[in-house]
Amino acid sequence: MSDNSAQTQAWKALSGEHHLAPFSDYKQLKEKGPRIITKAQGVHLWDSEGQQILDGMAGLWCVALGYGREELVQAAAHQMRELPYYNLFFQTAHPPALELAKAITDVAPAGMSHVFFTGSGSEGNDTVLRLVRHYWALKGKPTKKTLISRVNGYHGSTVAGASLGGMTYMHEQGDLPIPGVVHIPQPYWFGEGGDMSPDEFGVWAAEQLEKKILEVGEDNVAAFIAEPIQGAGGVIIPPATYWPKIKEILARYEILFVADEVICGFGRTGEWFGSDYYGLAPDLMTIAKGLTSGYIPMGGVVVRDTLVQVIHDGGDFNHGFTYSGHPVAAAVGLENLRILREEKIIERVRSETAPYLQMRLRELADHPLVGEVRGLGMLGAIELVKHKSTRERYTGQGAGMLCRNFCFDNGLIMRAVGDTMIIAPPLVITHAEIDELVSKARKCLDLTLNALNG
Repeated sequence: MSDNSAQTQAWKALSGEHHLAPFSDYKQLKEKGPRIITKAQGVHLWDSEGQQILDGMAGLWCVALGYGREELVQAAAHQMRELPYYNLFFQTAHPPALELAKAITDVAPAGMSHVFFTGSGSEGNDTVLRLVRHYWALKGKPTKKTLISRVNGYHGSTVAGASLGGMTYMHEQGDLPIPGVVHIPQPYWFGEGGDMSPDEFGVWAAEQLEKKILEVGEDNVAAFIAEPIQGAGGVIIPPATYWPKIKEILARYEILFVADEVICGFGRTGEWFGSDYYGLAPDLMTIAKGLTSGYIPMGGVVVRDTLVQVIHDGGDFNHGFTYSGHPVAAAVGLENLRILREEKIIERVRSETAPYLQMRLRELADHPLVGEVRGLGMLGAIELVKHKSTRERYTGQGAGMLCRNFCFDNGLIMRAVGDTMIIAPPLVITHAEIDELVSKARKCLDLTLNALNG
């Protein structure tokens, strides 16, 4: 261990004695202690023992511009000196929030020119639930309250966000989902497609939306909410037939469509939004993460003009947060969007780095442990299997977590969702850094296979 080990152990002790971490087994965490991350630059992190780690997950999908962008630091510092905080309640506003709202709508799909600011994507989806029900009540259709979501979708961990999400392990804690939220199957061909072709399965999965609308009753359905690509569920990229069929179904019914763009938004697919990539026309979009490159918390909901016209005439919307449109977060968001535009980062992702990443990732498909490699833009997934031809998994051996641990110990962060390894690196990753990522991934797949068969 390095000379820093005493300090590392002290920090680990503080974790066990004082800190309740998100999504953690506290007993296990206290016994092992967390890995202490102390600094970062570009696409790399360093832990307290001095190990350099390639961050293949951009933090939590959010560090779009990479670590150490001084412009974002300066934007925050300047705003803190000028106006460190003020709220947007009581008919007040401040320039950063107003200018960021305009900057967001400049790159949003056509006809979406208003933003409600929140502190996170979770708060954004709570806002969605309130907003769509308020909208339908103003339209004289107060029975339209139910939101349809997808099994294994992720929409946050607040009460409404976790309810909208389809993660059963989250629902088991807290008596969720709340009433008025129902779920349909996800378009996960590799895991659930059975003997159907991907195209057949895509149509089948989409048809479950219409089936659920008819089951609940169109007069009772407020909205369908979905991620263009499911992120935390395992980078589930729908078959090519899925979104066209969903659009057909939505056109037949009077319900709203909410695109959760928390992960896909701000360039991850090689377009500004996942909705742009798939040609969707959402009524509302939830945003966060890449909006500020994760440098400071911020989220929001972008709302279609036709909805805003109704809400404008509806009196008070009794909803909001102390930190809605926080001026420092808004200043960082403005600078982040300026860099994305002026350095043409999204264009470079689309034409150069994403095609290279996808080409290199697919080279891992020949590995004996890999059943499928899939990806789009700066998103990727590697399915770990026991038998390639049958897609049979290892049972009871935790192949995904085993691989994740090997990755961390060998200088790479890949996330495990069950036995699916996923990546979402910073948008600024270079060809050489992609080579590093793939090389380290192959090494860790080898180590995992040896451990599973040992």
